[in-house]
Amino acid sequence: MADMHALLSAFAPIWMLTAAGYAVGRSGLLGAQAEAVLGRFVFHVAMPAALFSMVSGSRPADFAHLSVVAFAAATALVSALGYVVARRFFGRGRADGAISGMASGYVNSANLGIPVAVQVLGDASFVAQVILFQVLLVSPVILTLLDSGTRAAGGPGGGRPGGGLRLMLTMPVRNPVIMASLLGVAVSATGLRLPAALTHSCDLLGAAAVPTALVTLGLSLHGGPAGGTGRVAGRAEVGTAVALKTLAQPLVAFLVAGPLLGLPDPQVLAVVLCSALPTAQNAFIYAREYGLDTSLARNSVVASTVVSMLTLSFAAWALGPAR
Repeated sequence: MADMHALLSAFAPIWMLTAAGYAVGRSGLLGAQAEAVLGRFVFHVAMPAALFSMVSGSRPADFAHLSVVAFAAATALVSALGYVVARRFFGRGRADGAISGMASGYVNSANLGIPVAVQVLGDASFVAQVILFQVLLVSPVILTLLDSGTRAAGGPGGGRPGGGLRLMLTMPVRNPVIMASLLGVAVSATGLRLPAALTHSCDLLGAAAVPTALVTLGLSLHGGPAGGTGRVAGRAEVGTAVALKTLAQPLVAFLVAGPLLGLPDPQVLAVVLCSALPTAQNAFIYAREYGLDTSLARNSVVASTVVSMLTLSFAAWALGPAR
């Protein structure tokens, strides 16, 4: 009962901020362009600030654990499966396939993973490693697929000789998410001590990323079936992504961490618990920013958040110390 109460407390802000966004959208308080403006603010301003603060304060040694390997293996396998299924069975292009892979394997590690880990595991140290793995390794892969996929479908540079290669090479500079992460890596690697005023400003700005993204998600629920272009994701497509996220990913994580790597029980629990977290709202922000169908990402975030309450509770009960 205590674990369920803790999970409900962790999920409550997600539902409340999403509901607030829906109410604001329904009232028309912020105007017709509110979703687009807030989405761009998250992607170009708040999220880069949050990532820079997070990465610049990290250490390379944070990745030197088999637990991270187990989580990474499950994430890579399930995300790749989500990408392949979207391409072969649902006829999606490269960019939409990347969003499907993200919906299938990119976990909500920050605003949900931290409180869940604190309540169930006792601390959030492993969640910090998960966040860094997704920011530094998973996000660049997804953004590269999004950039190349939208360009191949008629985006900038698609028709000019040499434009594709030039855009690919300059993507880290053009993409604020990747650029902020790279700057954070540079600061971390050199041990540079930044002025307190700068770090505090980045922290304040970055703190707006998650709540604004959730409000934007809520706005999209009132705005219509989907944003962007292309066809809207059906129930089968959303259901597949949610099943991969909430069922397949924690199961693969358990098999890798337990039988394959033989990690201690507390580490197995940490890996499985983080793998069972729902789809991050970043998937919706990325889809909206690249002008793609947002229905898959949006509905996957909402549905996986509901289902994950059950899978997280089961994982805590089955693998926890009181089992």
